[in-house]
Amino acid sequence: MGKMIKVGEFTGEIVEDKYNPLIKRREIIVRIGHIGKTTPSKGLIRHEIAKIYNVNVEQVFVRKIKTEYGMGVSNAEIHIYDDPNRAKLFEPPHVIKRNEYASQAYQLEQMMKEQGLE
Repeated sequence: MGKMIKVGEFTGEIVEDKYNPLIKRREIIVRIGHIGKTTPSKGLIRHEIAKIYNVNVEQVFVRKIKTEYGMGVSNAEIHIYDDPNRAKLFEPPHVIKRNEYASQAYQLEQMMKEQGLE
């Protein structure tokens, strides 16, 4: 059993955490429980993982989130790069764009919550 973490309002478990020295990135698989709720957003996962690992958000890339049908459990594949510029060499362009958009949406959502516009 891996390390238990908090991802927003959800609880999760780090199932796999390994460092790839050739690419200079950490490769993580996180299992997140969200029974009765929607799948956590990439933006939320990205920001929470950045906090947990004490890195800049630009270094974290959520590759994919796969939800197990009817279970309320999702597995997220995440890469944390030592340098955000290395991500541009290894991550596909669509993954980079999706993570950028997810972060913008998450930040907008947080601003709206702070202002009570939810």
